[in-house]
Amino acid sequence: MLINAKKALKKYFGYSEFRKAQEEVIESILNKKDTVAIMPTGAGKSICYQIPALLMEGVTIVISPLISLMKDQVDSLISQGIEATYINSSLTGLEMNERLFNARLGLYKLIYVAPERLEAESFCDSLNDLNISLVAVDEAHCVSQWGHDFRTSYTKISDFIDRLHKRPIVAAFTATATEFVKKDILNLLALKNPNVFATGLNRENLRFTVIKGEYKEKFVCDYLENNKGKIGIIYTATRKEAEGLYEKLSNKGYSVGVYHAGLSDKEREKVQEDFSFDNIEIIVATNAFGMGIDKSNVRFVIHYNMPKNIEAYYQEAGRAGRDGEESECVLLFAPKDIQIQKYFIDESLLSPYRKNYEYGKLRAMVDYCYTSKCLRSYILEYFGEKNLEENCGNCSSCNDDREEKDITIEAQKIFSCVYRMRERFGANMVADVLKGSKNKRVLSLGLDKLSTHGIMNDFSKKKIVAVINKLIADDYLVTTEDKYPVVRLKPKAYSVLKGKKSVVMKVTKIKKSAKADNGLFEILKNLRKEISQREGIPPFMVFHDATLKELSKYMPINKESLLLIKGVGERKAEVYGDKFIDAINNYIKENNIEIKNKIEDLKSETKNESKKETKLKTHEITYKMYKEGKSIKEISKDRELTIITIQNHLFKCLEENMDIDVNDFIQKDYEETILNAIRKIGGSKLKPIKEVLPEEVDYMSIKSVWYKYKNSV
Repeated sequence: MLINAKKALKKYFGYSEFRKAQEEVIESILNKKDTVAIMPTGAGKSICYQIPALLMEGVTIVISPLISLMKDQVDSLISQGIEATYINSSLTGLEMNERLFNARLGLYKLIYVAPERLEAESFCDSLNDLNISLVAVDEAHCVSQWGHDFRTSYTKISDFIDRLHKRPIVAAFTATATEFVKKDILNLLALKNPNVFATGLNRENLRFTVIKGEYKEKFVCDYLENNKGKIGIIYTATRKEAEGLYEKLSNKGYSVGVYHAGLSDKEREKVQEDFSFDNIEIIVATNAFGMGIDKSNVRFVIHYNMPKNIEAYYQEAGRAGRDGEESECVLLFAPKDIQIQKYFIDESLLSPYRKNYEYGKLRAMVDYCYTSKCLRSYILEYFGEKNLEENCGNCSSCNDDREEKDITIEAQKIFSCVYRMRERFGANMVADVLKGSKNKRVLSLGLDKLSTHGIMNDFSKKKIVAVINKLIADDYLVTTEDKYPVVRLKPKAYSVLKGKKSVVMKVTKIKKSAKADNGLFEILKNLRKEISQREGIPPFMVFHDATLKELSKYMPINKESLLLIKGVGERKAEVYGDKFIDAINNYIKENNIEIKNKIEDLKSETKNESKKETKLKTHEITYKMYKEGKSIKEISKDRELTIITIQNHLFKCLEENMDIDVNDFIQKDYEETILNAIRKIGGSKLKPIKEVLPEEVDYMSIKSVWYKYKNSV
């Protein structure tokens, strides 16, 4: 099966090998198993259902939450030579009926639908006329009220599947899922004995940075000045901040747009289109600009304010570097960000229990902003990934090479104050006492009488609160998860109070750098832009930046070498190949470049990638062919090996616990007869058993029955 899957990958998408973990997910679906895949943004989740859709009979229904994203995905598939369509509220009744009619004729391999469509019985009835082999649920975390983007329509998906005359395979995909959310996906989608793949959420190409105490507007302007020409998103917490920052950047001459829920549908659509088509380089947006973006060349994501929780942050930050190229995620933090997010929770219509849950998630987000440990490890541990390296070498905590400041004395003062306040108050009240405040509440509670009152009067209250939050983040203190969290001591704090442990603190800053692209890359980038404008599709649908960089590096001069480039499938080579080859040949000629070595390097690299295939043991090659659905006779013929050799290969696979179904090799009419013979004679030798059975019973059947019942005979 995977051999055919790789052929489809190369033919349509231009890649010779699947990315890490894609193979397991695809193989699970092709083996007709319900499947859950938790994979980070940019890991290629869509390939995991698009490839099976191409290989399976019938049509695949993809449930996707945003109309704008559907159109981009369908346009991209069509550009790669794959027949697909979408059905949503943007269509007229006539257009919808026409697409359903074409679907009944078998003209599409994938149909994208919004979850709200599934609530209409008439629409579901019309889908019953189709041969649906697979239902792929994208952004599956939307099914859970404990996720960060709950959609009530997602809870109707299982009802839709139940109404289908023939139940298809169901596969669910998400980039972020806590244990709560994962359980909801399994239960609320009514999956049947699913294979669950949590492939690891690490995005090694992303650099994470937290900046505290900076003047945000100046930081953004300095950052953009040092990263000219790069595509990026700046997220703000409110519409007001989005508009304000947009105005300032626009007045400074930056190529920028603004996006938030206060704009009309038409305005938002125009801004998103301009961003997708590279007509603007930067977009300032609230979280309303979320899952609708399917743009591969975003080089940075800046959070102007702290988001509401880690799930939202990691998904938004994950808009950067979807093409696998190095990209940056910067979070600008100020204490007032906490109050903004608390206000949003307070004003929501959530139950008190749910509000406390959201306060807890907000606290985890605050801890991220203050922690001195590896930022990547913090995020991944939040999602349940353990045994991670303490230093990732690619975040502001791990790369901060300045001296650490010892704050043990300050920490002891804070711990002592929390203890004397009997662990009954929040961070602001503790800071008031340490600062020596004589406000009404401090005096009325008699807290001015404590020995710790005023022992940090040389610090500002803001600085004291910052240190308290750092100590919470580093697990010396803990806060209760409710609207008014109370600060309490953790075991680590007592070691500090007793002088057995010291505490250090660092103030991290970003290192800014600009990296120029080579001349050919810019030429190819401009050519891509011309093609995208002429054809009315976003530039990344022509080729991703990563593909342009490979074209610039290896400089293919003909179709044969062009097809060796990652991301160049047969359809794109046919449609765009001549234009890019001409541009490359002109560049080579104008710059007197020796091209032979570059082509040889490309061929060598391609061979190296396929070495993994040639290094397979002989029985593993047989196994792969078996998993593709080939019979023993077909494998024997293709491999030019005897049938007995192939049979022995498969039994070796069984011994190594590979997924082999022995029922495939049993002559059904004789199974009971063979079993009785084994029980009578014993299974240590096959020949005596064969001699008492009808002549037409083969050794493969005998051995398979023995394997099937070996624990009971």
